[in-house]
Amino acid sequence: MSVNEVKANIKARVWKAIAQTELDVSSLQKETLESLVDLVAEAAMLESDEELDKELALSRAETAVSTDILHDAKEDILWEGRPFLSINLHYTITDERIRITEGFLGKARENVELIRIQDVDYSQTFSERLLNLGDINIRSHDSSNPLVTLKNIKDPNKVYEILRRAVLHARKKHNFTYREEM
Repeated sequence: MSVNEVKANIKARVWKAIAQTELDVSSLQKETLESLVDLVAEAAMLESDEELDKELALSRAETAVSTDILHDAKEDILWEGRPFLSINLHYTITDERIRITEGFLGKARENVELIRIQDVDYSQTFSERLLNLGDINIRSHDSSNPLVTLKNIKDPNKVYEILRRAVLHARKKHNFTYREEM
């Protein structure tokens, strides 16, 4: 379900609650009442998302596994997150790869190596800009999935910059370059 669909559902519930409580709102202007319902819907979405963050952080802390299995250089986590209001999708950007984990009970994992990434950009709709959300689009040489989109990311500009710098650093670290034909 998209962010706009969730917001529409919350707004419908607020309107229904107002109607069921027989609250006298006749003294309020229509625009004021609509703005109030919008504000309540956005506040409910943000509060729900913060609670999901807290619960997911607790479950990750309980199931943490050491990443030093191969006694190799440690892979540093640069950013971790999930789509807005999602509990079954999780993104991790490390200094070597992007890990996408999907599923709540069963898990499906996908990795995109940073040195295989060709291009990174991000986009935001107007409603996503209001909530500081956006999609990060990644194009890579990965044959299984050349186009990957990290959807509904909080503060996409910051995550974009982290990812862009990580890709440049990984290329430099592995002495890897792309040659473009003109």
